[in-house]
Amino acid sequence: MRAAPILCSMAERLAIAQVSPYPWERPHEVTDLVRGVSDELAGRGHRVIVVAPSSSPALVRDGRRAVRALAVGELPQDGGEPLLLAVGEAVEPPLPGRRHAAALPIAVTRTLGELFAKAPLDIVHVHEPFAPSIASAALRASRALNVGSFHVPQERLVATQVARRMVQLVFGRLDVRTAAYRTTAELMGRHFPAAYRLLAPGAPALERVARAPDVPLRIAFLDEEERPALRLLLRALRHLETDRPWELVVRSARGPSSTPLRASLRERVSYVSPDALGADELLAGADLLVAASAGAEPQPGLLARACAAGAVPLATALPVYEDVLGEGERGLLFQPRDADSLAGQLARLIDDDALRRRLAAAARPRPWSVVADELELMYEEVAARRKDRGTGDGTRRRLAGRRMIDVDLHMHTDHSHDCATPVEVLLATARERGLGAVAITDHNEISGALEAAEKAAEYGVKVIVGEEVKTASQGEVIGLFLSELIPRGLTLEETLAEIRRQGGLVYVPHPFDRMHSVPDYEHLLRVIEQIDAIEVFNPRVAFSAFNEEAARFAAKYRIAAGAGSDAHVAQGLGTARVRMRDFDGPEEFLASLRDGEIRSTPTSYAYVQVLKFLQTKATPPGARRTVRERRVRRVSRKG
Repeated sequence: MRAAPILCSMAERLAIAQVSPYPWERPHEVTDLVRGVSDELAGRGHRVIVVAPSSSPALVRDGRRAVRALAVGELPQDGGEPLLLAVGEAVEPPLPGRRHAAALPIAVTRTLGELFAKAPLDIVHVHEPFAPSIASAALRASRALNVGSFHVPQERLVATQVARRMVQLVFGRLDVRTAAYRTTAELMGRHFPAAYRLLAPGAPALERVARAPDVPLRIAFLDEEERPALRLLLRALRHLETDRPWELVVRSARGPSSTPLRASLRERVSYVSPDALGADELLAGADLLVAASAGAEPQPGLLARACAAGAVPLATALPVYEDVLGEGERGLLFQPRDADSLAGQLARLIDDDALRRRLAAAARPRPWSVVADELELMYEEVAARRKDRGTGDGTRRRLAGRRMIDVDLHMHTDHSHDCATPVEVLLATARERGLGAVAITDHNEISGALEAAEKAAEYGVKVIVGEEVKTASQGEVIGLFLSELIPRGLTLEETLAEIRRQGGLVYVPHPFDRMHSVPDYEHLLRVIEQIDAIEVFNPRVAFSAFNEEAARFAAKYRIAAGAGSDAHVAQGLGTARVRMRDFDGPEEFLASLRDGEIRSTPTSYAYVQVLKFLQTKATPPGARRTVRERRVRRVSRKG
């Protein structure tokens, strides 16, 4: 691939991965789009890598070696031209009647995970990210901003997606969704409701091939469509009524069809291989293109390329073909699987020169540069969602001379309904475990944090007054540096506004833990500007994948990453902490947290859960009061 020498319209040069599920060598409109926009974007100064499957074992080996050789923070190339990274072979999607789709090989998912963990990408643009495929796996592994494009409408593929709820969750990671055609947007909207922007593929104008005026009118058929489409066309030729000379050129890697033809028709039909004649070359020398798909594998991009080449399309009356042809503005339509209808429309186009000229003049070429312009604007909009990493020089200088302390940002006292740890015990334990500061975040309660703040100097531990607030329907959110109780049951937006009113910071705990009530991915995107920090490590999360997803989310939006033990028993305190500069107030805290280092101590999830149960559910209220008094007295004696 070669980069076009075009100046970048964006102030920021981006690192972009274009991910396609289709073999790089296979003709497909998605492959054409990825190749076209990648060349354009690289020519404008962006660093572009193409990730795709390949039927070439040598290309796959080279691609995997290139990923393994990457250093953390390094890109495979520094711009100039797009770089192809073939990471595996393509996986066929599930078909109707097939219970299970072929699984993506572990080596492929491992390679993708390694690539996205190492390469500092700004944008990962996935095309047709249906599972199982390289595009779907890339979306799962991406640590960058994600754009998802859906191209040819395939009802059978969309309808057969297994684990639909999981697919919706994965699609929720998309910052922008695009659809190549209105029909595609409508199909996706029915199955996976969301906003889909139209992003039509490119169809660059082609220079017409000069032909003598007395040669027969040429009809083109490209065997990129399903094989039954060719058989339908050949049957229609038997009923074609016209006295004007014509010829049919079929570009096919599979050779002649078995459909019988009369000798007079056979003389007018010729076959060429893809190696002998390029698709664009055939279209540039053709008068008509027949696209006779019944809908199993439509090729709308083929129609757009024909229009741009000056060949008038005659296509099945499929909604997506109507989209391309403007319901007859740039070509004619015929009824699906109807050979007589196809023959009648073909005769009209052959005999009516004025009709052909009018339809050809209505063509709308679309250079790849125009598609790249639209993508750049989209990428710029998405990139603007990321937080500014900058810190004021004065704040930076103040922090540079501060001592390093360990901070646990999430814990509870017996002021929470599900915790039996007295404030004094918590502070004493924090001191014993070397914590310089703690954020006390009781459930829908602030009294425990306020009590701890009053006693903080006695124990030599700084206390951040916080609250873990249950919203009406979008889970829990923590406010840090609060002064007043925030009532539970407000909307997520109202809760964030109340935290802001108090001058506090918004901290999202265990954001993707399906075992907790949490905001979903798309709700977080709606309030991304209001989020100051995200908990990326919580030892009470049952599955490490939830923490990993939180870390990806924080990284892609440049949100400060925090960690906390979420301790409901003193034994769990400090098992997750952040090593950071000492701070004074929310501004310095956030600046220090951005440069903090997350540390954890091995702990047993089951052990702390059992302790929590024994200290709360399994102990009667009277006995809990007695235990509390004993623990407080013990701490007082130690002090």
